[in-house]
Amino acid sequence: MLRGAVAIFRRDFKKFLSTPIALFMTLIFPIMYLVIFGNAIGGSITGIPLGVVQEQPYITPTPLYLAGREALSLYHQPDKPALFSIRAFSSEGAASQALGLGEVSGYVVFPSDVAPNRSTKLYVDSSEYTVPALIQSSVAVVLVQLGAMGPLYVDNVYGTIDYLQFFGVGVIVMAIFMTTMMGGGIALIRDRELGIIEGYLVTPVKRSSIILGMIGSGTVRAFLAGFLIFIVDIVVAGVIVRTPEQFLLVVTVLFMTSIGVTSLVVALASRFSNQQEYASSIAFFNLLLFMTSGAFYPVIGMPDWLRWVTVINPEAYAVHALRSIIIRGQGLSVVGTDLVALLIFTIGAILLGIATFKRTLE
Repeated sequence: MLRGAVAIFRRDFKKFLSTPIALFMTLIFPIMYLVIFGNAIGGSITGIPLGVVQEQPYITPTPLYLAGREALSLYHQPDKPALFSIRAFSSEGAASQALGLGEVSGYVVFPSDVAPNRSTKLYVDSSEYTVPALIQSSVAVVLVQLGAMGPLYVDNVYGTIDYLQFFGVGVIVMAIFMTTMMGGGIALIRDRELGIIEGYLVTPVKRSSIILGMIGSGTVRAFLAGFLIFIVDIVVAGVIVRTPEQFLLVVTVLFMTSIGVTSLVVALASRFSNQQEYASSIAFFNLLLFMTSGAFYPVIGMPDWLRWVTVINPEAYAVHALRSIIIRGQGLSVVGTDLVALLIFTIGAILLGIATFKRTLE
């Protein structure tokens, strides 16, 4: 009995050692999980873009405005860089427009006089998590330090957003990736192991048609998964879509994300000969892309070296677009850049998938 168990152990362990990619990912993945997850979730939020403007009409800047602008620019937590990156605006309209475009996370309107009953107004982008409360508490501290007599009026521009709504939008993108990972990549490897791919090659179907068919099937599955989570968010989290145009934009983002991610996963799966190597590698990509997408935690809280990943991360553009449409109620003028980025990624991923698949068959 013991001899048989040892023989099975030796065979199974040798099989594990014979797959260097799986071995490497098994050893390195916990370290990468600690580095990426720890920095993506537990990073300190600094450099929040905050606008300052003086209430209109005014002739000259008041001492409170000048002192407040300087105090906010210097405000920082112990042993941390400055909390705010201050941007001065000439009018409240310009500050409001910058907030709507996402250029600032909030703006402070200082009163044009120092009468005790004149309030300082704070407008914050409430669609983010943690940042609005941090802005509000810090501005309140600065006003107390300056001896401002009037109250602080706070306007959560997009209403009260809880974490379930904030995170729920990100789960839509996670559902797309997870469905593609299981249904697209593993299905391709399983078909190769069963000889189904070789069966396709003896038919008159072109090789590019084979991969396009797989991408199409995976895209439909991923889109249905993302759309289902979107419906769940509406029912459970209470998010709303205000107009048919916004609903169409959500569907467009879901479709573009689904086809792009499916193409990328199929391209990666084409390079692996067994499911073990593929699963260990795709888990790393899932961690890297999802953790840096802003779905869990604001991107501004990540260190600079990790924040750069979001520039080339398609999931970050998908999360930002969906959050802008669903939570902020914004339209094409805001998410246009995200759609262009997703389009470029989708085209590149499809071409990469076709080229990679053809190469594996040669």
